[in-house]
Amino acid sequence: TSEEDNNMEEYPTEIRDYLAAFEKSLGSVDEMLKTMMSVSRSELLQKLDPLEQAKLDLVSMYTLNSMFWVYLATQGINPKEHPVKQELERIRTYMNKVKEITDKKKASKLDKGAASRFVKNALWEPNAENEHTSKTPTKGKKRQ
Repeated sequence: TSEEDNNMEEYPTEIRDYLAAFEKSLGSVDEMLKTMMSVSRSELLQKLDPLEQAKLDLVSMYTLNSMFWVYLATQGINPKEHPVKQELERIRTYMNKVKEITDKKKASKLDKGAASRFVKNALWEPNAENEHTSKTPTKGKKRQ
């Protein structure tokens, strides 16, 4: 709109760029919130496993607290001296715990039996009869 353009012209270029980026970010947050709120929380949680539910709750709490942080800053209150800072740190701690759990789940599971057999068969012990005789004979056939 032309009125908004006139108001934007009153600000220095650096501030105008920041304001434009801020306005774009607000639009993105607004769209995300509309999407999240278009589905009931219970309906959304039913579709997720417990770990995904925890992730959703943590992201939601972090987002709301971050928005409150910004609100405090716009009101001239230093959010670094407000309890919201500790709350964000607490949420971040839980986010890291969930990430650790997720990473452990993604890590390939070690088949201990197969690994043990692989290592035993890979090792050899030199002796007088044959330098390449395995410590453990292969099943069915004895190496000579």
